[in-house]
This record gives sequence, structure tokens and C-alpha cells, in this order.
Amino acid sequence: MSRSSAVDVQTFINEHPFSPFQWFIFLLCFAIVLLDGFDTAAIGFIAPSLLGEWGLTKPALAPVLSAALFGLACGALVSGPLSDRLGRRIMLLGAVLVFGAACLASAFASSIDHLVWLRFVTGVGLGAAMPNAVTMMGEYCPDARRATIINLMFCGFPLGAALGGFLAAWMIPHLGWRSVLVLGGMTPLVLAIPLALRMPESVRYMVANQRPAERIRAALARISADAQTAQSFTMTETAPHADGKGLGVVLSGRYALGSMMLWIAYFMGLVIFYASINWMPLLLKDAGLPPARATLISALFPLGGIGAVLCGVLMDRFNANRIIAACYALTALSVWLIGQAVGNVGALVLAVFAAGVLMNTAQSSMPALAAAFYPTQGRGTGVAWMLGIGRFGGIAGSFLVAELARRHFSFAGIFATIAVAGLVACAALLVKQVARPQVMQAGPGAEKESFGH
Repeated sequence: MSRSSAVDVQTFINEHPFSPFQWFIFLLCFAIVLLDGFDTAAIGFIAPSLLGEWGLTKPALAPVLSAALFGLACGALVSGPLSDRLGRRIMLLGAVLVFGAACLASAFASSIDHLVWLRFVTGVGLGAAMPNAVTMMGEYCPDARRATIINLMFCGFPLGAALGGFLAAWMIPHLGWRSVLVLGGMTPLVLAIPLALRMPESVRYMVANQRPAERIRAALARISADAQTAQSFTMTETAPHADGKGLGVVLSGRYALGSMMLWIAYFMGLVIFYASINWMPLLLKDAGLPPARATLISALFPLGGIGAVLCGVLMDRFNANRIIAACYALTALSVWLIGQAVGNVGALVLAVFAAGVLMNTAQSSMPALAAAFYPTQGRGTGVAWMLGIGRFGGIAGSFLVAELARRHFSFAGIFATIAVAGLVACAALLVKQVARPQVMQAGPGAEKESFGH
């Protein structure tokens, strides 16, 4: 490489081994996503304790179960465009500080109304953290392994939710429900220290926004010393070009239909996820299981997200839209089976775990699908808006079960209704594939943006 040579940043990342520096970024993003899962699911595991301590009815829990979801939606919708304008790093750091401080404060709530507002603020931070972690990681990944690595990182979310269930089953009887929120608040505040000191800005973001060549060179040199000889940098986009930045790209003619299908699929997936994670402990308890066993069986559902790693490998090799669509179709079947297995604990455990594997495999794969769909100038907004609009599916799922319970639906009837959402998500991804078939590799027509420094 000559002193005057220009470096295409994505080609540079593709041609060098995945470095310790990239694994460090992965670990930080994985930890953020894991804490996101823990804090998001925590309220569902402490819900039975709230019923007893504050004398609430089950329908009265709907606002507190949904408050964080409203915050998640707001945080994602606002942080995406800001990420495309201000950068991924500053949004990640701010988000971690907000949701850590708010979750810690939630542990000292004195009333249901107080807790609702604190859970909303927690949600704003969580909603900003997730899409920026996905975008940051995606922009430091080689093309051939992007879906695998993002899916592996996104496994932190269901693992964090499952960890919350297992810890809550022990902590609540011994330390009280507030201890779960103290742990969920203190840990991100500690994580913010290495995040502030060592997390870099996205190298693709810096090139796209013509940041100083010295900063780009320093970031790439942490992947390989070969970057130290470059004086200018270029960037290749495999996604079709669209004018503008942020939301202008997401809603442009080339991307609008695909964006809507991503929103619908993620929305429906979160209907299933939050209807299950928030209500399953209570529903199983009402079906006759002891509270501790109901909590442990419910914790198997988010634990099933480990299947996303295999799905990521398949997405990198085959048609990602069709693979995730198949997972959603099988999710619908397995969620229906939960409702049929309530009389048999062994069958119930298998059904919940199978549903969790399929559901979380599909849902955990969606951010990687969105990250590959959009160009750099709209990726932060595209991923964030899919996650943000999808969060309203979580809100819908929470209120859906409350309404079905009010109408005295049976256990089987509730899960049969929830299962329909999986079929809708499957259909949306098939429409996306027909509207704009997935391109596996960049062709000769890939667009290239050059920035001299």
C-alpha cells in the first residue's frame, strides 16, 4: 500500500481477520443488549409481587407493564435520526446512562403511578440503546459474517430476559422485588465507564459524514496496522442509493414498502414476545402451577434465543427474508401448542422452550435483516424505526392479554389468538422479498461514495 493510496473501509474490514478490537466492540454491544433484555423483562417477573404488596388487580398492571414499551418506542424513534446526524457512540453512551439511572430509581418507587413514570424513562434509554448497538456492530462487521455476528450479539436480549427470570426467582423471596431493579440499574452505570473510555465511533459513519481522516485511520489501525499508510478513505454501498439522510432514506420510494414490511413483521413478533414474557407467569399461576415453577417455566421462553446464531449463519448463506419468514410460521404453530399443553407440565416445558427458540430466533434476526437492507446514511434510522414502531407491538401484546383475560378467554384461547401474529409476520417478509428480492453480494453496479481527506 503506497503512502498516497485510498482505502475502501468495508473492503478493509472484509479482508482482515476479525480483530480483538472488533471483539471488544462486540462485547460492549452484547452487554448493552443483555442489560436491555434484563431491564425490559424485569417488570414481568416482579408483577406478582406488585399485586400482593400494592393490592392491585391484574388489569391494573397493564399500564406499568406497558410504560417501558412506550418509552422504548419513543427512544428508538428519536434516537435513530439523531444517530444518523450526531453519531452512534454518543447516542449509545447517553442511552446507557439514562436507562441505568432510571431503572435504579424505579427500585425506590412508592406507588404504582411513580413506577409507571420511571419505567417510561427507563424505556426511553433502552429504546435508544438497542438500535445504536445493532448499527454500531453492523458497521464494524465483514459483509460475509454480518448477520451471524449481529444475531450472536442480539442473543444478549433474550439471555438477559431469561437471566432476569432465574435471578428474580431467587432474589424476590430473599431480597424483595426492589432488589431486581437495583441490580438492573447499577450494572449499566458501571458499563458506561469502559463505554466512555474505549468505545470508538462507527468507521462507516465517519466516512459517510466526512470526519477527519486521522480519526478514521486511528479506528481502522486498531483492526490492522495496514491502515496507518492510508491518507484518504472511500466507502462502497451495496444497498440502492437514496437521496437525503435518516428518515428521508427510510421513507424514500426505493425503501418505503420494504420499511413497512419490516415494521409489520417486528410489530407482530413483539406482540407474541411481550404477551408471553409479561403475562405467562400469571397465566401459568392461574392455571394451577406454583408461583416459583410458573416463573421458572416462563423464563425458558426468552432463553430460546440461542437459536439465532444458527439462523445468522443461514442468513449469510441463503435468502434471509425466507428463512426468517419460516421461523415466524413455525412460531405460530408452537405458540398455539403452549395453549394445548397446560395440563401436562412436561409437555408445557417442551412447548414453551420450542416456542422460545423459534420466536426469539426470528425476532433476534430482524435487526440484522434491517441493517443489511439500508445504506449507511439511513441505517441508524432504519434499524431504530423498525425497533421503535415494533415496540408498539409489545404494547399491543400486553393490552391484548389483559383484554382477553377480561373477556374470560381460556388459557388455550389466549395463546391461539397470540399465535395469529406469527402468521402475519411471515406474510410481511414474503411481501418484502417479492417487492425487492434480496441481493446476496454486491454486484458491479454497487454504488461507491468517495471522500478525500
